[in-house]
Amino acid sequence: MIKVIITASGGGHTGYATALAQRLYGKAKLLFIIPRGDSWTRSKIKHYGEVVEVSKPRGPRDSLVKLLFRMPKAFFESVSKVFRDYDIFVSSGSNHSVPPSIVAWFKGLKVYNVESSVRFTSPSLSAKWLRPFSHVTVLQWDEQKRIHPSGKVYGPFYELPEYKPVDKGYILVTGGTYGHKLLFEAVSKLKLRNIVLQTGRVNPKPYMRRHPEWIIFRFDPDFGKWLAGASIVVSHLGKTVIDASLTYRKPVVIVPNPEWKLTAGFEDAKILARKLNAVFVEKITSQNIMKALEEAKERIPPTYPDGARSLAEEILKTA
Repeated sequence: MIKVIITASGGGHTGYATALAQRLYGKAKLLFIIPRGDSWTRSKIKHYGEVVEVSKPRGPRDSLVKLLFRMPKAFFESVSKVFRDYDIFVSSGSNHSVPPSIVAWFKGLKVYNVESSVRFTSPSLSAKWLRPFSHVTVLQWDEQKRIHPSGKVYGPFYELPEYKPVDKGYILVTGGTYGHKLLFEAVSKLKLRNIVLQTGRVNPKPYMRRHPEWIIFRFDPDFGKWLAGASIVVSHLGKTVIDASLTYRKPVVIVPNPEWKLTAGFEDAKILARKLNAVFVEKITSQNIMKALEEAKERIPPTYPDGARSLAEEILKTA
């Protein structure tokens, strides 16, 4: 059985790792490298294989100084977590994936370097840094050939459905791992009762006090059930909107978070919105959110090839 190491680097990157693991499970031995202390990621992927931890050098709100200070530590930890007897290494992206990917290359593993599904106008730093060490730069959209001319397009990575899609009448508002306070505040001012709010690292208590009728939580490893039951999904520029649209066939509203330093920009969000037939909101106001919700009701999600399955099949052929 072929042996594969996959970085599950938090947020949407964990989503890419999960999508690939679902297609490889039972056909390959899997080892996951996750950020130290990331209990949500651990809960997502522990069912598919062994899990080890390596420090993440930088979060989306951290300074470059922290990256420079923490990167050597991450390299040191990676040396003992990447094993020579594995065959394939898959980077799911983010700076967390960089040290173990380079260590894997030095140890002779074939490295697959996955570019983010939200990058269209410029490459992510991790994908750019790892190009020289990669057997293949894995692209999810044809448009990404402009920023990675030597990359190979597989199709978008989305998770397999865990629940049958139904319409339970609520609007799912989510900011991912780090949350999206500007979005939450705008939605909070609307007179909507049918809201399920996932706050991530944003404190949920103010919204619980203002809206006792809402369902509010920080994290739920069983997040698929909330996507499956939503009428509309409202989220930042990330993998959640991919899964909402392509896995569960839900209309989507994309609201980028301007507070994030490391994410793709508004032009990338506009392109992704067109790819998913989603509604794009640039200026975050309650009025704009309400208008977008009304418009989203008429949108039908598209279909695309299964990128995670295509990569899994290629990996298994090397066995």
